[in-house]
Amino acid sequence: MRSLLTSTLKTSFTAFLVFVGVFTHAQSGYSFKFNEQELRNKSNLAIEVPDGNYIVKIKLGNTDRSTLTTVRAESSRLLLNNIVTQKGEFKTFKFTVNKRDKFITPDETVQLKTRELDKKNWDKYLSLAFDGEQAGVHSIEIKPNKKAITVFLCGNSTVVDQDSEPWAAWGQVIPAFFNEKVSFANYAESGESSNTFLNAKRFEKALTFMKKGDYVFIEFGHNDEKQKGEDKGAYKHFTKSLKVYIDEARKKGAYPILLTPTQRRHFNVSGKIIETHGDFPQAVKDLAAKENVPVIDLTTLTTELYYALGVEGSKKALVHYPANTFPGQDEDLADNTHFNSYGAVQVAKCIIQGLIDNQIPLTKHLRDRKFDYSPIHPDDPDTFQWILSADYKIGEAF
Repeated sequence: MRSLLTSTLKTSFTAFLVFVGVFTHAQSGYSFKFNEQELRNKSNLAIEVPDGNYIVKIKLGNTDRSTLTTVRAESSRLLLNNIVTQKGEFKTFKFTVNKRDKFITPDETVQLKTRELDKKNWDKYLSLAFDGEQAGVHSIEIKPNKKAITVFLCGNSTVVDQDSEPWAAWGQVIPAFFNEKVSFANYAESGESSNTFLNAKRFEKALTFMKKGDYVFIEFGHNDEKQKGEDKGAYKHFTKSLKVYIDEARKKGAYPILLTPTQRRHFNVSGKIIETHGDFPQAVKDLAAKENVPVIDLTTLTTELYYALGVEGSKKALVHYPANTFPGQDEDLADNTHFNSYGAVQVAKCIIQGLIDNQIPLTKHLRDRKFDYSPIHPDDPDTFQWILSADYKIGEAF
């Protein structure tokens, strides 16, 4: 995988250009169009819009050359991955992007961490990025999508829209598997636990947009299990906090779905995974049964993934790289909790299969209606290709 990474993980354009436009009522009721001439040599597009969901119709291709294009939105949220067109060929896609800022009311905001202050997820723009050495964007049309089902993601660094590579999380790649009738609003942030997420008013912000028919995916545990005190623990503060998400989502007519925490890659000398989450995965499952909420056992699924890849091979799903694999990476990276792009895609596929197994109606909006995946037979990491974002920056340890 490493040799593949060094040859395929490349930034898109040498020039980093940003076009900023503003929606107005005069522009066909908040619609906006860009043509090939306006988009030429631009790797980013940023448009000031009100909070909400926006459907993007994008035409990829070029009259004079072949193209290879990856499209991301906001803080590296994947929408289209490695789309190939031949010379003179054009392909049109639609997807929906959720845009928000930090304001709950004019006087109340989400309590962002310092590292979030410059993240595109929380600014006033809808941002798109076109990555790939041969990226080719022919035209774009953007307009509001009030009918989209919104999937709100609540979680920690295993879920977050991660814009510091080579770290990645399942929440930022799962949108690419769904069509334009579904929009992912990723509120997850590194370091959050079930209660601190609530205290920071992240869920309060999500509730201001939540409507009947939406979904709320909830994955916590990694940081909750580190908390100490009389009221802390899997069957104390943790399940009490999770019930808040369930109750408030249901009040809005939305569907909560619980996920157990992703497993840590922690093998003993005999090649057996050592469980580090204690009672937390079982507490999630017990609460799901009590509250009649669908549950996806991500702890078991990611454990199966690690076993399928093997003790050494499983490193290819996480942030394990020798120094200088990436630009600006001066030290070895050996992170057994957080995924790289390959691992994030595998976890996202685990979740999608979990949705299918739970017969969740959301899956009728998958781009691939024949989707079928098992972590026991994961994708080959040595054939996985990923393009670094145009504004690549080396990540920091969590």
